[in-house]
Amino acid sequence: MNKNNNPDVIIAGAGLTGLTAAWHLGKMGLEVVVLEKNNRPGGVIQTFREDGFVFEAGPNTGVLSHPEAAELFEELGDLCKLEIANPDAKRRLIWKSGEWQALPAGLISAIKTPLFTPGDKLRIFSEPFRPKGTDPFETLERLVLRRLGRSYLDYAVDPFISGIYAGDPSKLVTRYALPKLYALEQNYGSFIGGALRKKFESVDERMKKATKDVFSAEGGLSSLTDGLAAGIGAGRIVLNAENTIVNPHKEGFRVNYRTGGHSFEITAPYVVSTVDSQILPGLLPFLREQDHSDITQLEYAAVTQVIMGYKNWKGMELNAFGGLVPSKEQRDILGVLFTSSFLNNRAPEDGALLSVFLGGCKRPGLADLEEDKLKALVYKEIQEMLRVKDPEPDIFRIFRYKRAIPQYGRSSEKRLKAISNIENKYSGLVLAGAIRDGIGMADRIRQAKNIAEVIAKDKAAKI
Repeated sequence: MNKNNNPDVIIAGAGLTGLTAAWHLGKMGLEVVVLEKNNRPGGVIQTFREDGFVFEAGPNTGVLSHPEAAELFEELGDLCKLEIANPDAKRRLIWKSGEWQALPAGLISAIKTPLFTPGDKLRIFSEPFRPKGTDPFETLERLVLRRLGRSYLDYAVDPFISGIYAGDPSKLVTRYALPKLYALEQNYGSFIGGALRKKFESVDERMKKATKDVFSAEGGLSSLTDGLAAGIGAGRIVLNAENTIVNPHKEGFRVNYRTGGHSFEITAPYVVSTVDSQILPGLLPFLREQDHSDITQLEYAAVTQVIMGYKNWKGMELNAFGGLVPSKEQRDILGVLFTSSFLNNRAPEDGALLSVFLGGCKRPGLADLEEDKLKALVYKEIQEMLRVKDPEPDIFRIFRYKRAIPQYGRSSEKRLKAISNIENKYSGLVLAGAIRDGIGMADRIRQAKNIAEVIAKDKAAKI
């Protein structure tokens, strides 16, 4: 344990955000202590290796949507190696009327696809000429219906949102949930026109690192968080930290916690919280009840992930990232990732590793099914949808998350305002994590680096 009771920064939570912030702060010369309630660093990221299979209990992949994500791997060097998914990851399947259809990747395939109606295909040509929206709280459903049409909502956006948020397009506010899509319409007037214009805009070398490629880490995503933890140093990460409480103090903040049967107190001018919104009231008891309420009302999707590993795959060819299931099709799964088809060494040769997802905002009850019922349901879906005569796998593992993915809906404005007010009132306190700034791995990495840079700059200005 770190013997320094007066670090520069105390970070609550050793998930990806907390570890990345600690890594950058350490590189900038600041002393950091990370407090983690669990017995290992990594948060929801956890890789398992079993009987020739390598699988994830939490997120399976990320997307290089920000240069900070690629740069982090560069900086980690031998501590962790970036793995870019093979080209099959670019092919996405959508279930419609009893079979899989490839999501169009170009104009010709978009014209030929049976996913969209002829009327909506014709309607797409007038999309650049429609006026841009004026409602900052417009839901994703309303935006897509206004610009593209019902079939695009049902067979492109709805399954896409299931794959990212396990959410409901009628409740997610575009400005918060998909800010780049919102900006495309607001800045360029249309999706198609904006996408074409952006293709011809000059991009600096650093931004070229945001390739949009699907990524993992060699050996699994725990290699990333383990690499960060190793770089930070075990002495700066306190595991099994219980009853952590933060209060304002003349030197910034006083943090009390227990571990190993003993109580500890440390102080620091800066505290970064990366914890779940429901934990904040206990962590920061000095905040007003209204501030708590505006943050804790953030809704989360309940998701269950089922891992199925086959040593000898005898189903359909898995030459894609996976398959997404539109809610209109009324199947019992949200989708399935063909993990071993686009990441290396995730299953034995001739085998397959699948990640099946259930629940989400539209059918949360399916995430709570008893194991026997859940297994029967998944077997049935995999047998029918992936053409497997015998769906029983060699390994079958269930991971349940009642608060899996935050939903950026109408309440986001109040939440973000409350966070801003708190940070302005209590200088040195930062509220981070998935409660703001996006839910993807690259979002977490970018947020963490930005926080580290702001803290380091602020500290330097006070010297």
